[in-house]
Amino acid sequence: MAMAEEVRDGQIAPVRAARERWQRDVLDPAKARWPERRTEFQTTSHVDIQDVYAPGDLPDFDYLRDLGFPGEYPFTRGVQPTMYRGRYWTMRQYAGYASAAESNRRYRYLLEQGQTGLSVAFDLPTQLGYDSDDPIALGEIGRVGVAIDSVEDVDVLFSGIPLEKVSISVTANSTAAPILAMLIAVAQRRGVPLAKLNGTTQNDILKEYYARGTYIFPPRPSLRLVVDQMQYCSEQVPNWNTISISGYHIREAGSTAVQELAFTFADAITYVEEAVKRGMAVDSFAPRIAFFFNAHNDFFEEIAKYRAARRLWAKIMRQRFGAKDPRSWMLRFHTQTAGCTLTAQQPENNVVRVTLQALAAVLGGTQSLHTNSMDEALALPSERAVRIALRTQQIIANESGVADTVDPLGGSYFVESLTDRIEEEAQGYLSCIDQMGGTIRCITSGYFQQEIATSAYRYQKEIEEGERVIVGVNKYQTAERAQIELLRVDPAVREVQVRRLAELRSRRDRARAQTLLGDLERAARGNENLMPRLIACAEGLCTLGEMCGVLRAVFGTHQEVLL
Repeated sequence: MAMAEEVRDGQIAPVRAARERWQRDVLDPAKARWPERRTEFQTTSHVDIQDVYAPGDLPDFDYLRDLGFPGEYPFTRGVQPTMYRGRYWTMRQYAGYASAAESNRRYRYLLEQGQTGLSVAFDLPTQLGYDSDDPIALGEIGRVGVAIDSVEDVDVLFSGIPLEKVSISVTANSTAAPILAMLIAVAQRRGVPLAKLNGTTQNDILKEYYARGTYIFPPRPSLRLVVDQMQYCSEQVPNWNTISISGYHIREAGSTAVQELAFTFADAITYVEEAVKRGMAVDSFAPRIAFFFNAHNDFFEEIAKYRAARRLWAKIMRQRFGAKDPRSWMLRFHTQTAGCTLTAQQPENNVVRVTLQALAAVLGGTQSLHTNSMDEALALPSERAVRIALRTQQIIANESGVADTVDPLGGSYFVESLTDRIEEEAQGYLSCIDQMGGTIRCITSGYFQQEIATSAYRYQKEIEEGERVIVGVNKYQTAERAQIELLRVDPAVREVQVRRLAELRSRRDRARAQTLLGDLERAARGNENLMPRLIACAEGLCTLGEMCGVLRAVFGTHQEVLL
């Protein structure tokens, strides 16, 4: 080892001397004539950026230890040996609005246009466990996603779509368990073997408490539901990713890239710990853990973030949890371009933003990708806008050449230095969270919320003071109004859903439904896995609101921490 260090020092020393000469004789005179744009350059996470990077900026870099090869520990360069040379990432557009029938038409359209996976957006009542005829749901039915009240809505949602062939992402958290139960019930109705179901449930409740807000129950019973799904699917639905731990919403709430990584992994550590406490062997469920990250504007920081994430997660699983299966060390993730960067001003500019963000995700090695539509700062995406967003991915895949080699930026002095720095700072946060008592303690104390709020304030202040340029917003403005056709959700969707609910309740076996809900309540008061009870309720035509109402009565509801 000492000899290797001497060789490295011998190689770096001449470069350092040359750099000092270059700075003295070339750079400093140039800066005296043409000053740089700013006195300091930083990423969005406030990591300092040097003018140029060279071997001396990676003094401890060890290729085999820090990079290795794709498909091998520590997976910095990718989780698959061939990456996109074998197949492209899954092109999975997030979609859903109005009724199940309307959303089904959009899904079929996207599949016809070349999308390779579905990602379901639910409306707020569905995300919060209320039926469409509940007074609290008034005005929100079908607005930001599809309304789902029963197993019959799920059946309509995927009408004509082969569940055994299409990968499905279910973007639900507090209601993830009953919605997954409905999907399983539909598969059983159609005779689809559960072993052939392929997809992901987001099912990441912890980030809801400090970044997004669609929670129902307190953290502890919510964690029970998460682990119930992990345990049930590891035995019955082996190809289903039971959780997609989401940094996306943490970033949307205003965090930095480093905080996105650190807080996501803090949540992930908690889920793994809870599953292990349940008696599950770590290698029995870890290979089915997935992640969901944001693709923000800072191109190189985002690429470095994904590479650092893979390396850090591999170390966490191998060193902290003692996982032995290499698949347990692999970080597989979905990426969505940053909704918070979309502007209502000059919305066509969003096409460019999304392209750069999507390219960063691909260069960073994502497994699946959603590209936002240019009109989403104004409304749900129109059919034309969503087609352009999908075509953006297809052009990157088929025309750019970036998918023809694995980790094309690997070895870049800048990218490797930034990867190291992000990993180091994220690990620093994780150590702090451990010292504070873990994720739940940091949620209940408001620590996560305060850190994100501080970062969001700083970012917004930079925009308002002109330190950070947002094209079309605080610079290069025009007086033109956007001429874009927007998607409008028909308010009549509420009447349709309410009528469907009334008809379902009138023809179902009322006594059976009440018995099933009673069985669910008794099970919730005990310790048994709730998934079989929820699946039975779905099959018995119990509604989402009824199932969640039973669990509310047993578990109570969470009260937000006020800072």
